[in-house]
Amino acid sequence: MDLMQVFDRRLVARRRARAAASVGHVAPVLAECAERLLDRLDDTTRRFDRALEIGGRGVVAPMLRARGIRFVVSGDLAPAMAARAGGTPLAMDEEALPFAPGSFDLVVASLALHQVNDLPGALIQIRRALVPDGLFLASLPGLGTLAPLREALAEVEMQLRGGISPRVSPFPDLRDCAALLQRAGFALPVADAETVMLRYRSPMALFADLRAAGEQNAVLARDDRTPPRALLAMAAARLPEEVPLRLLVMTGWAPADNQPKAARRGSATARLADALGVTENRLDGDGAKPRD
Repeated sequence: MDLMQVFDRRLVARRRARAAASVGHVAPVLAECAERLLDRLDDTTRRFDRALEIGGRGVVAPMLRARGIRFVVSGDLAPAMAARAGGTPLAMDEEALPFAPGSFDLVVASLALHQVNDLPGALIQIRRALVPDGLFLASLPGLGTLAPLREALAEVEMQLRGGISPRVSPFPDLRDCAALLQRAGFALPVADAETVMLRYRSPMALFADLRAAGEQNAVLARDDRTPPRALLAMAAARLPEEVPLRLLVMTGWAPADNQPKAARRGSATARLADALGVTENRLDGDGAKPRD
């Protein structure tokens, strides 16, 4: 098996297709996360005309149009989900984008790239699809997301079967996001995190919402056996009233000649010691002060 293959992409597509009829049930959560991501647009004076939104599930495209962006393509792995997304629909694979270089000046992926096997390759393609100085905004569920659920399922399955299997998808860490942006060639990369707490009337409602959003486990290493009948109920009984969604936000710009660049080393015209009001002590080659 290819070591890069973590997720069953055909299963991801089937589940997203089925979720097209139910995803409206989780629209408030999706909208809250999308709004937090798109708040980054308020931090720039740049105006955008052509946007690609990936996996927005009906909440991102309307928000982009409300911000004055006239042309929005809504791409999704499942045609049915793309059709209800709110923009010009396009069924597409995030790992093989069908766009010419410079097709968009904005690409947004809100909670949409966490089940991609070749994420570095997908980010490179996104950067190429942007015009110079085009903006990429993405959010992913990060390490710590659904941690109480992961722990509860593991404890109960160990009790019932004497072993555990992957039942919650793996999530990246914040450091991974920053490194991925740099690796993909984005300029001015920034990665930050915030936490959204999800509160439910009953623990079983969490499982229902995950199904409604098409976010069930799609790890290739999952156990395909029918889970014990008591697994979900016993795990639900161990869940707290709130579970965390740790939102990792990635921001990067397609490189352009007019962007700020780091100064060339040694080009400074003022001494740090003067700015700090201290005396500069030079060191010799061994790191010691020179003798008088």
